[in-house]
Amino acid sequence: MMVDRIEREIVIAAAPERVWPLVSEPGFWATDDESIRGTMATEGQTLVARHSQHGDFPMRVEKVDPPKYLAYRWMSAFPGEALTEDNSTLVEFTLTPEGDGTRLRVVESGFAALPTSEENRRNVIKDHTGGWEQCLAALAARAE
Repeated sequence: MMVDRIEREIVIAAAPERVWPLVSEPGFWATDDESIRGTMATEGQTLVARHSQHGDFPMRVEKVDPPKYLAYRWMSAFPGEALTEDNSTLVEFTLTPEGDGTRLRVVESGFAALPTSEENRRNVIKDHTGGWEQCLAALAARAE
């Protein structure tokens, strides 16, 4: 059976008010462009997250509910194509207060529907699974 979603979470030793501005930087997980620092995602916004090594990732901000939920649709498996519902995955961030910190949960879903080979789909899922581990650790370090 094909995996359709990746779920990861981390408890960050910082209040949601400190974590939210970092999570709401558009495409923070897919870019090394420092110009996004301090910007805030707005619902319906479309953008391209640029990464010097991995390329450009079109994305759209689907829903913003500060300071607890943010959803993006992004296209990572089809370089050069325009973002559509069919060639993208949905990334959802949920922030929940936990003691003096924040539980940050990310769910990326929609892999099974991607119009690509099974081999490419497996590679994308593998890359994203490892990528979310690194991304959440880096975000925690910034917040703490």
